[in-house]
Amino acid sequence: MFRSALTTALKAAARPSLATRTPTLARFAHAHAQESFEQFSARYVSFFQNAEDLFELQRGLNNCFAHDLVPSPEVIEAAVKAARRVNDYSTAVRIFEGIKEKVENKTQYEAYLTELKGLREELGIELKEEMYPPA
Repeated sequence: MFRSALTTALKAAARPSLATRTPTLARFAHAHAQESFEQFSARYVSFFQNAEDLFELQRGLNNCFAHDLVPSPEVIEAAVKAARRVNDYSTAVRIFEGIKEKVENKTQYEAYLTELKGLREELGIELKEEMYPPA
């Protein structure tokens, strides 16, 4: 009897009690605040203004175009200027191709082209349609 009581006491002492255990940290999903379109635009304009190299520019474009919205003309302007700053003409042309794919219809694409026409002329950027007209 003494032996079984001693064994039980030793087993209990070897196991930490619930009161002395350190709590385990549970991983909770973080509640992210919804970002407004204006905040999104300001974030990416700032990002592209500070892009230092081609990799960073292309990473930013990939992230920007992955969202379920069409970037504002201000974001596109900053991205195109960044492409020319890092001396990558093809990326500048591809930005306009990305817009063409993201917009819902041709009218929206034409509106972007009209708004960004001055920028395209200033930086000497032709569209893919202008370089390779349909045969």
